[in-house]
Amino acid sequence: MDTSFQQIMVDPTLAEMGKNLNEAMRILEDGHREREEDKEKRRHSRKDIPGPLQGSGQDVAHILQLVQNLMHGNEDEDLQSHRRMQNVGEQGHMALLGHSLAAYISVLDKERLRKLTTRILSDTTLWLCRLFRYENGSAYYHEDDREGLLKVCRLVIHSRFDDYSTEGFNMLYNKQPVIYQSAACRSGLGQHLCNQLGLPLSSLCTVPCNTMFGSQHQMDVALLDRLIKDDMDSGKLPLLLIANAGTPAAGHTDKLGRLKELCAQYSMWLHVEGVNLATLALAYVKSSVMAATKCDSMTLTLGPWLGLPAVPAVTLYRHEDPSLSLAAGLNSSQPVEKLRALPLWLSLQYLGHDGIVERIRHASQLSQRLLDHLTKQTSITTAGLVARSGVPPVTTGSLGDILGTLILSIVEDDLNSPVVVFRFAQTDTNSAQSGGPLETFHSSDREILDALNRWLGEQLALLVPASGVDIVDLEDEGSCVRFSPLMTAAVLGTKDEDVDMLAERLQEKIPVLISTLRLREEFREEVHRTAALTYIEDLSWPGLGTVRYEMSREEPDESKRQAELEKINSVLLKKLKELDSDLTFSTGPEFGPEKNCVYIGMATEDLDVAEVVEMIATIGREIEENSRLLENMTEVVCKGILEAELQLQKATEEKLMEEGVLRQLPVVGSVLNWFSPVQSSVKGRTFNLAAGSVDSTEPTYSMKAQSTGETPPPTPTSARTKHRLPGQKLFRRSLASSDCVSETSSVGQVEELEKEELREPAPEGREADVQKEPEPEPEQRGETPGEGEGGEQEGKREPEVEGRETEHPDSLR
Repeated sequence: MDTSFQQIMVDPTLAEMGKNLNEAMRILEDGHREREEDKEKRRHSRKDIPGPLQGSGQDVAHILQLVQNLMHGNEDEDLQSHRRMQNVGEQGHMALLGHSLAAYISVLDKERLRKLTTRILSDTTLWLCRLFRYENGSAYYHEDDREGLLKVCRLVIHSRFDDYSTEGFNMLYNKQPVIYQSAACRSGLGQHLCNQLGLPLSSLCTVPCNTMFGSQHQMDVALLDRLIKDDMDSGKLPLLLIANAGTPAAGHTDKLGRLKELCAQYSMWLHVEGVNLATLALAYVKSSVMAATKCDSMTLTLGPWLGLPAVPAVTLYRHEDPSLSLAAGLNSSQPVEKLRALPLWLSLQYLGHDGIVERIRHASQLSQRLLDHLTKQTSITTAGLVARSGVPPVTTGSLGDILGTLILSIVEDDLNSPVVVFRFAQTDTNSAQSGGPLETFHSSDREILDALNRWLGEQLALLVPASGVDIVDLEDEGSCVRFSPLMTAAVLGTKDEDVDMLAERLQEKIPVLISTLRLREEFREEVHRTAALTYIEDLSWPGLGTVRYEMSREEPDESKRQAELEKINSVLLKKLKELDSDLTFSTGPEFGPEKNCVYIGMATEDLDVAEVVEMIATIGREIEENSRLLENMTEVVCKGILEAELQLQKATEEKLMEEGVLRQLPVVGSVLNWFSPVQSSVKGRTFNLAAGSVDSTEPTYSMKAQSTGETPPPTPTSARTKHRLPGQKLFRRSLASSDCVSETSSVGQVEELEKEELREPAPEGREADVQKEPEPEPEQRGETPGEGEGGEQEGKREPEVEGRETEHPDSLR
């Protein structure tokens, strides 16, 4: 681009500006190439800490370095924003150059500035109106995508109230205006309009979405008609209707044709916004979206559609009175404000008509590609789709079949959208095969499915970040995963391979979702059957379930009990995390309602739920016993010391009685002991911490081995974990032997393998791998030495041969 600037632009200042911008962008975008030691130095530097402004100033290189540090300082924590920056491309540089040129052009003289801004504004407006099929329209460029609708509302107020410019709110007081919006509109839009216009919230009317045919996210036109009539009967003035060509959540389009007829009947202004307006640039446009070209105004957000940073949104509108447009703020007499269109003017020329259409077409094809993959998944449903079984197919030439096919084609045409919203849902066999509606769930079942779908969306966004999927909550369907390539593909650089990878990762996660949903009830029942565990009902947790270990002993002090419970469950969670298993154990949500619990993550099909519950209870009891032993240690030691002192005092008294008083005197005792030694045995004592008693050391010296008296109980372990196949992790059962053993245990399989090895005879010429137990003597079995199976090989004496000793039967064992 440096060469093109120098060859085309005559003004050296403009060429230098473009060169400097390219150099600055190169420096800022190369922040991820710095060495690791530079990152470590920058992490511990104080340059990012705010400080006083330097008096001598800094050069451009140091300033850009500071900006680079601020941009990429949290690169490890915000990889998504870094990815967005890297995929801007040269068209993004053109948009950024537009902001620099706008600042430069603003210093021109007024006449040159007026001519230049008029040309930029007229060209951009003409290109957009032709590109999006909006004839004879005017354009308003704004930074906030809600500002265009706000200025349109002021224009309509000036149009419907003749003396509004002089009388002000007095005109609105006599006849209150009403703004209608769909319940599927983005949240906070109507409240923002009322606050900025100075209207009460009673001037906002939200129309529910409930249609007989088609999507549940479309505005109810019949109900809107009744609401308008009721408002007119009460003396209100219907002012404006906000419709959607692609709802913010599901991407569905309202019946714009019928809404336009209704607005014309009641002299209302129709404003349309939504992501589906981007498809107006394509050669083939759905009839439901094509009706948007007849509306009074529409808002276009070209930045995310085309991947252009810092370009303004555009509101196209039709109005014949330029003075009212000027009064509403849609036109400005200040040439500098018209320079808002300059970044868009440069970017549209750089992309060209074919480049713009290709980006929008590519995003639409990505949606269709993902939709084709989703139709092959039986456990995935797309939000708002109509069951095909409700409309008869065309098999004959009857009028009913033709009408049914016509209705189906119209409904599918209305529902086709570049936004794909899908959801995991458990379906029964019949509905899955016929394509019928989902199975009806209770409220608790829906909460569980919502949690699982939120987990699914988070996993897909993490595994395939280039797809740009996110999570959306719909009123009727619940939590769903949304794929909106028109808003993300140009920024993230989404390709067909990314969509295919997204479908593969989705297919990998579906068995985990199904098995987790199936095993949740089994896990609940197993916990209820275990005395030491308490099942915690948390429907918002996407996993196997939540459990808490309860202490077996009673504690009257509630605060002490809670502290002890927290300690036991924290240690339990730590030990569970150290196990060699595929299950995830955590403390749950950071701000969850339940505390001192163990949250168990997603489960696979081969999970042994009974073993999981038994292991949790076993480890919990072990922790409680160890904790109880430590708590009682002080008391036991004190009692042992007192008992030892009493026994030592008693031993001293016995020694005094046995030896006499004379032997205790220093000199006399030594003489008596020399003439007549006393044979006294040393009686030692040992303190058993486990039993809490003071025992004699005589068994130690006599048996040469220490006897503890009362052996502490062994560390409890799960019986199910004692027998595992090589390479088999904890809590996994072998699916190969599920026909002959229990579904929840692998112990039977190990025992069966051991029996097979014992029954299998050793091959001739080598010893058997398994040592068999010696058979009893023939006299014990009640047989003669020559009878019985295997008597010739074991237990049978060979006949005596001359010149060779006869082997004893014991040597054959």
